[in-house]
Amino acid sequence: MSLSDDGGYGGDGHRGSETGQTRTRLPDNGGDLYGSGRRPRAGMSSRNLVTIVGVIVLLLAAIAFANRGGSGNSETPAGDSAKDADHAQPTAPTGTKPATGKNGGIATGFAKTEQGAQSAAANYVVALSSGGMYKSAQRDAIVDAVYTSSAAADRKESLRKIYTDPKFLGGIGLKPDGNAPSGMTFVSRANPVGTKTEKFEGSTATVSVWYSTLFGLAGQGSQNPVAESWYTSTMQMQWVNGDWKVAGFTQKSGPAPIGGDQTAATAKDMSQAVQGFGGFTYAR
Repeated sequence: MSLSDDGGYGGDGHRGSETGQTRTRLPDNGGDLYGSGRRPRAGMSSRNLVTIVGVIVLLLAAIAFANRGGSGNSETPAGDSAKDADHAQPTAPTGTKPATGKNGGIATGFAKTEQGAQSAAANYVVALSSGGMYKSAQRDAIVDAVYTSSAAADRKESLRKIYTDPKFLGGIGLKPDGNAPSGMTFVSRANPVGTKTEKFEGSTATVSVWYSTLFGLAGQGSQNPVAESWYTSTMQMQWVNGDWKVAGFTQKSGPAPIGGDQTAATAKDMSQAVQGFGGFTYAR
């Protein structure tokens, strides 16, 4: 018997091409000619099994570690640098009751936290952009609910001059008493998109609110149809008597997105939508 020229042993029943003799497989037992031969590998070795299990465990650990960044309830975004903390984050439950009551339809009793200040600012933007600002009694109630007492006293007079000016009211299609003409529906609604804390110092905060507005008269033959605009209001907030109040604010236009290619609603559909869909209380 002899080793084959191809460097291995021939298969069972394979004969040499020249000698005419049958090749015999030698036992592979580390030199013990009388020992039993190595068993054929019918399955996976224990070493390979341990290796595969180890790889799977490492993969599972890596996935779990990667998911930790978005599963916590920390107010600070996950990231490798302080720059990540400046990025806008979606709202998330904080475990604190966000608002405890209502004052003339306006949420009150916000938490003395950064999120509480943001929620108050968003709701106050909605209130100050509502149609109630065009009615004397409702306007005073909104101002008292939103502003600090000192700021409210100053704002009432300046707002009264604006919202009772016949030229201003006539320019937007309203009657001198602030009502819409017969057959028309006056629309004035703000829709906050997001908030951002510019500064927070416990009892004071500066919060910016980015929002769109729907404004105009819905009705057949309206000369001021309902249109969309975009604004950013930055509010100086103060913690007064257990709630956030506005001490002052500034407003600027935009940023505004490119308008879509949707067909504008009919006057009837717009009126029904405004009357049928209520607004939101923004709280977290």
